[in-house]
Amino acid sequence: MKSFRFITFLIVLSLVQVTMYAQEAYPKVLAQEGDGIYSLLRRHGVSPTKYYNDFVDMNSEELGEDESLILGRHYMLPDTLAKNVEVVEEDITYSIFGDDFKKVDAASDRLANTVYYLISGHGGPDPGAVEKYHGKMIAEDEYAYDVTLRLARELISHGAEVHLIVQDANDGIRDHKVLELDTDETVGSKSIPLDQLERLKQRTKAVNDLYTKNTGKYQRLLVTHVDSRGEGTNIDVFFYHHEKSTNGKRLAESVHQTFFRKYKKFQPNRLYNGTFMERSSLYVVKNTLPAMAYIEIGNIRNKKDQRRILDPDNRQALAKWISEGILLDYESSKEAIAK
Repeated sequence: MKSFRFITFLIVLSLVQVTMYAQEAYPKVLAQEGDGIYSLLRRHGVSPTKYYNDFVDMNSEELGEDESLILGRHYMLPDTLAKNVEVVEEDITYSIFGDDFKKVDAASDRLANTVYYLISGHGGPDPGAVEKYHGKMIAEDEYAYDVTLRLARELISHGAEVHLIVQDANDGIRDHKVLELDTDETVGSKSIPLDQLERLKQRTKAVNDLYTKNTGKYQRLLVTHVDSRGEGTNIDVFFYHHEKSTNGKRLAESVHQTFFRKYKKFQPNRLYNGTFMERSSLYVVKNTLPAMAYIEIGNIRNKKDQRRILDPDNRQALAKWISEGILLDYESSKEAIAK
């Protein structure tokens, strides 16, 4: 009888030790005012680029809409020591992302040997759609550019070659709600023309020139815009593609499907109404050579959409979801070729 009790004690002690180890391997941290996943991970020394998905998987039952954190709730941090990374990691810095984001960690090589061209809408003398927020002017081009930079980092982290067609040398990724307006964006080293058609021709030529140089490689184009409709019109993220492009349709559909799944998981009580459709009348859609998807991320005039656009962690989630759709598209493309 004594020996049975002793064995029981050892089992209980062993379970306690396992529990303590699990708690040490996955420490919990408190979500504070203003926290999002990106800022919380960064504050605790965990790379958001590498561990964002792990964090979401571990804490999916505790997250709010759009993978948001709930104030006062505790969340588990990923075990960074146990991460199985087969890719040899080299820390490469990209000054275009700004001082806080210039270091890009390798997450995988899933997009190795691919080339992506990213265009953020408007820029230079054209701010695009504008609106006032708490007495300050906000503009489409600044938010489209910030999402585009975040998307570029995601794609680079998975081994893609990325070309930012529109660039701003001194903005970088900005973790602010209100992004200050400026007009110093360029296409390559060239200033952006005032005339609308000339602006579109300039960025289209930049993409097509690069596409020709990279003939034979897997190449895709993503264009990001912010819409402007009536103040009461709340829209979901939606996508366009060229009517004759099978690859463009698959790209747009892959990103669209990713958003559909994310909404179903994180906003089960809200129907996702975003669409993907043909719209070849748009100049960039009609005249660029790579298969492409044209993305509208929200209505800058609508209060609900403003939360999606203005909150930096929501912009990060947008970039993350788009990148997941891109990964899905590339991997399904490889499967189609293999057949």
